[in-house]
Amino acid sequence: MARKRKGLSQRHKNILSFIQEWQQEKGYPPSIREIGSETEISSTSVVNYYLNQLEEMGYIERESNVSRGINLIKDHTGEFVQNLKSGISQLAEQLLSIPMVGNIIAGEPMPVPASDFSYYDAESGVEIARSLLPQGDLLEDLYALRVQGDSMIDAMVNDGDIVIMKRTNQARNGEMVAIWLNDRDETTLKYFYQEHGRVRLQPANPSMRPIIINDPSIVEVQGKVVLVIRQLDQ
Repeated sequence: MARKRKGLSQRHKNILSFIQEWQQEKGYPPSIREIGSETEISSTSVVNYYLNQLEEMGYIERESNVSRGINLIKDHTGEFVQNLKSGISQLAEQLLSIPMVGNIIAGEPMPVPASDFSYYDAESGVEIARSLLPQGDLLEDLYALRVQGDSMIDAMVNDGDIVIMKRTNQARNGEMVAIWLNDRDETTLKYFYQEHGRVRLQPANPSMRPIIINDPSIVEVQGKVVLVIRQLDQ
C-alpha cells in the first residue's frame, strides 16, 4: 500500500481550489461528480478518498447523507475561508436528491429488463427543489424513472423525460401511474381507470388505443407520478 504523503499533493490543491471557486461563483458546494470532472478524476470513489483526506487534515467538513455536503474551512494555502455551513444547510433544506431507479415504458407494455428497478449509484440521483413537491411527501417514498416511448405526449411526458414517482400500491381513476403486469413481467406508464370490473390503462396519445385488462389481479400499481422533469436539450 502506498504511504500517505504529508501535506497537500497537487491533486489536493486542485480539489480545494475548485471547491472554493465553485462556491464563490454559485453560492453552494459542488457535487462529487463535478469535482471529479473538473480535476480529471474519473472515479467517484477516488474523489471521496481525497475528500476524506482533506477532512482529516482540517481543510473541509463533510455532512453525511447530504447532497453537496462539503464545507470549505481552509484553502490550499492554509488560509481560513468564509464559512458556508449555513448556506449548505439552507441548500439541503431546499434541494432533495431523488434516487434514479431505472426506466419506464410509455408505450405498449414491455418486459422489465434485468437492470430496471435497481438503484443506480447515489450520484445518479435527480436533484429537485423541495418546493416543487406536494406537501407531506416523504423523501423515502420518492424515486425517479426515465421515460421511454411517446404514449403520454399529450400529458407533456415525452421520450427521455424524467418522472418523479411516489411509492403506492393504490391509484384513483385518472391518476398517472407506473403499472407492473405480474403475469408477464411487463411494465408501463399510463393513466389508470378501474371500471366495470376491468382495468383500463389509458395512453395520452390519440394514435394509441387503451390497454384493457380483464383480470385486475394481474395489475400492480408501483407508484404514481407527482412531478415531470422535461429534458429540453433533446
